Amino acid sequence: MFMLKSRLIFSAILLLTLVLGLLSRQFAFIPIFVGDILWATAVYLFLRIVFIKKPVKIITLYSLIFCFGIEFSQLYKAPWIDGLRQTLFGRLVLGNTFLWGDLLCYVVGIGLALGVEGAVNMLTKKLV
Repeated sequence: MFMLKSRLIFSAILLLTLVLGLLSRQFAFIPIFVGDILWATAVYLFLRIVFIKKPVKIITLYSLIFCFGIEFSQLYKAPWIDGLRQTLFGRLVLGNTFLWGDLLCYVVGIGLALGVEGAVNMLTKKLV
C-alpha cells in the first residue's frame, strides 16, 4: 500500500513539474535554465515512479546518466535524429544544442528532486 501511495504522490509531483517546465518556456522573464532544471527533476521523478523499490542512490545515478546521455547525444548530427529533434517530442526530450551549462542544470534539478523526495518522506512518516 505504501508503494502505491508513494507512486501516486510522485506522479502528482511529476505532473506539476511537467506543467511548470512547459510554462517556464512561455514567459520571457523566466530564465531559460529553469526549464532544464525542471526537465532533470522530471526525469528523476519518472525513474523513481518506475523503479520505486530501487535505492535513492541508484535512481540518482540512472537520472544523471540519462540526462547527461541525452545532452551528449546532441553532439551527434545525422538527418534522422535531426529530423526527430524538429518534432515536439524531439525538442522536449532530446533537445537540439549541446551546452555545458545544461549539465550543471541537470545536477541542480536532480538535487531538487532529492529534496522533494526527502520532504515527501518526512510528510508521509508524520501522517502515518
